Amino acid sequence: MKSNILIIGAGFAGVWSALSAARLFDQAKRGDLSISVLAPQAELRIRPRFYEPDVQAMKAPLAALFDVVGVNFIQGNAERIDASERLVGYRDGHGEQREIRYDRLILAAGSQVARPAVAGLAEHTFDVDQMESAVRLEQHLTGLAALPASPARNTVVVCGGGFTGIETATEMPARLRAILGSDAMLQVIVVDRGAKVGAALGAGITPAIVAACEQAGVQWLPGSSVVAVDAGGVTLDNGEYIASKTVIWTVGVKASPLTAQVSGERDSLGRLRVDDHLKVIGQQHIYATGDVAWAAVDELGNHALMTCQHAIPMGRHCGNNAAADLLAVAPVIYRQPKYVTCLDLGGWGAAFSEGWERELKLQGQEGKDLKRQINSVWIYPPAADRATALAAADPAIAIV
Repeated sequence: MKSNILIIGAGFAGVWSALSAARLFDQAKRGDLSISVLAPQAELRIRPRFYEPDVQAMKAPLAALFDVVGVNFIQGNAERIDASERLVGYRDGHGEQREIRYDRLILAAGSQVARPAVAGLAEHTFDVDQMESAVRLEQHLTGLAALPASPARNTVVVCGGGFTGIETATEMPARLRAILGSDAMLQVIVVDRGAKVGAALGAGITPAIVAACEQAGVQWLPGSSVVAVDAGGVTLDNGEYIASKTVIWTVGVKASPLTAQVSGERDSLGRLRVDDHLKVIGQQHIYATGDVAWAAVDELGNHALMTCQHAIPMGRHCGNNAAADLLAVAPVIYRQPKYVTCLDLGGWGAAFSEGWERELKLQGQEGKDLKRQINSVWIYPPAADRATALAAADPAIAIV
């Protein structure tokens, strides 16, 4: 019976884990080892683009790619991890309960938007967290054209002024005008707890955010938070009520709840602490990568963020190391000291920065050109060519 690496998740970290493990197995010329990916669908959904229109197209097929590198795809949703028995229980595409054993497990189950106990949040808000929810938002926006013009119809409230909130808000005026007409009286309002516009992203990018929002007509309510949402709008912590048919929640993310089934230390986001090889500390056969991994990126105390910028190289390292464990060869240490940010700012352009202090390097159209290259080319998986795909999975490759 073949020894099996089981990967839960087909996001950026999961896909690159599979390709990297396949690369090392190929180099070892071992036919007694297998790789399986368990996920709801054989496609990489390009989550960083879900703030854009035409969300349904933001995906890349994986079946042919997995087939050409010898990765087995299993359609299903993981529900249970039994570390002592090395077993994962899942519900398959037909809704049937099944189990699969593993020799090494890579948890790459991703993250989801955090939903605190705010009255009406679950019933009356939209988000751009998953493809289904982003499609729901897009359908809702399209449907606004059938409603009578009113301040509530023409007002979008974005809750949260972090990366996702800013990209969603600055893109929204153009999306609304395409639906409601160029002469529609629009309001896009960002409600954020930070004391200043763009506070979550630091002083280096703030001037670009301010300029982009002024150009697009995006308003900010800094130092504010939403305490209730209903069918007609939101109530702020100061008692103010904003009428809106479209409330978009972007306040924070948390690691997949599957992390709770693995014994180990976690951070405040629910991510499992991993060692330098991305093995879960305290576990012999389980690795974690991408948004479920609390991983050091340097010797200065910085850790990977929940971004594809970190998920892709983490996947390359994690798959390699899980395979190395089975092959009894040396693993590679995960380090990613260089950090960049490329923030889409709608029609104004984009802002590109370097370093954890986010020193601005490109802005406006130059930044936008880079952002388009990143979003439409660099983060997509390789073509279904065996040699090309395996070469691209080398953990020595730096993404930035």
